[in-house]
Amino acid sequence: MKEGTDSSQGVPQIVSNINACQAIADAVRTTLGPRGMDKLIIDGRGKAVISNDGATVLKNLDIVHPAAMTLVDIAKSQDAEAKPFIEEGVHPQVIIRAFRRATTLAIQKIKDISISIKKDNPREVEQLLEKCAATSLSSKLVAHQKDFFSKMVVQAVNLLDDLLPLNMIGVKKVTGGGLEDSQLIAGVAFKKTFSYAGFEMQRKEYEKPKIALLNVELELKAEKDNAEVRVDSVQEYQSIVDAEWKILYDKLDKIHKSGANVVLSKLPIGRVPDEDLRRTMKACGGSIQTSVQSLTPDVLGTCEKFEEKQVGGDRYNIFTGCPEAKTCTIILRGGAEQFIEETERSLHDAIMIVRRAKKNDAVVAGGGAVEMELSKFLRDHSRTIAGKEQLLIGALAKALEIIPRQLCDNAGFDATNILNKLRQRHAQGGTWFGVDILSEDIADNFESCVWEPAVVKINALTAATEATCLILSVDETVRNPKSGQDGPPGGMGRGRGRPM
Repeated sequence: MKEGTDSSQGVPQIVSNINACQAIADAVRTTLGPRGMDKLIIDGRGKAVISNDGATVLKNLDIVHPAAMTLVDIAKSQDAEAKPFIEEGVHPQVIIRAFRRATTLAIQKIKDISISIKKDNPREVEQLLEKCAATSLSSKLVAHQKDFFSKMVVQAVNLLDDLLPLNMIGVKKVTGGGLEDSQLIAGVAFKKTFSYAGFEMQRKEYEKPKIALLNVELELKAEKDNAEVRVDSVQEYQSIVDAEWKILYDKLDKIHKSGANVVLSKLPIGRVPDEDLRRTMKACGGSIQTSVQSLTPDVLGTCEKFEEKQVGGDRYNIFTGCPEAKTCTIILRGGAEQFIEETERSLHDAIMIVRRAKKNDAVVAGGGAVEMELSKFLRDHSRTIAGKEQLLIGALAKALEIIPRQLCDNAGFDATNILNKLRQRHAQGGTWFGVDILSEDIADNFESCVWEPAVVKINALTAATEATCLILSVDETVRNPKSGQDGPPGGMGRGRGRPM
């Protein structure tokens, strides 16, 4: 190998990988549950992020260890109980096989115990989705407003079509006001990009407007810095200025004759962000034109109502009653910028949970209830198997208890006492008993409406096991020395600047 290559292998390497992953798990562990703590992460550029969302925390950490980086990509950590077995000389493949088998059993158990939602009563389904959203929001900064936001999230997802495309929910942030001033608009809304002299006189409302979507400059083009025009008289100069204005007036005349009431352009003078322009096109119909020559009725969009409204310190364009696609926009209000950003991340989590619950209609109880039930099931099952697998499946059963234990630790409860109560209750057949944060005890979390979509639990288990197996199967890391210390002979690359 090249001089300077760093390689480490064998059992110490696997143990080092596990230690690195445990350090990452410790970083996100305290964010779990309604009493979870927030993390303040400051990046290299000095930007501060305050978050309670595990995936956001992992994304913003600057991680160097290769195995830990792999774990961050999967963004789920499982405090695998594999380390003592590796240290005692059990072959990693034996552990991987046992973990995979245990996971298959656990997923089947989730499917067996999950409760399906009856879809025949729309109001009941909506309440269930609101409970799933509230469970997701109860551990976030916006927990006090979870009822307000869970209703908003469910309405937003219900406004979408059957495919539930995430990009049709726009989120706009306006600083100022309180969280309760946030609003959901059943249509497209975005910030007005410019104001011209006398805009107060313009109409602020149109019924069934025609909307022109352009990618055309609607202002006088500034000449290039090195352009030179030589003129002999003022008349010649005036004719050049007139010609420029004529080009602009011709464009405006064509737009006016097309019957368009609302004109959105991506280039100056409009500068509407591309994402907003495309969402408007999907929602209101029409197509984005790169010239004004063919503004026929079929390329113009329309909607029931267009309004321009004041939101905080900004003016917003709002299109409602869009005929083509079902879309909506959430306008978030709040004090500090970091706070609004964290609210947006919290709502994103809740939207994803509601989408999943809507697509897959099976739910399980949260608050550590389903993990305790799986732990009991795997522990009972392991006793029916002979050999090493018995210990390994038992280890995975113990690893599952980390979720309720951590919920207790984060809330400051006596975790040992509550876990003993939970084990006893699950052994007596109390399938849905989990940690009750409010009363510092255990409770039937299905009755308390702490619900999560079964598919989320299945995905978390699968991802965690895949991550564990991936890390256990790596027994050697080879780091090449940084390139640049020992470049190719002659020191010249084959890029630009190569001597002739």
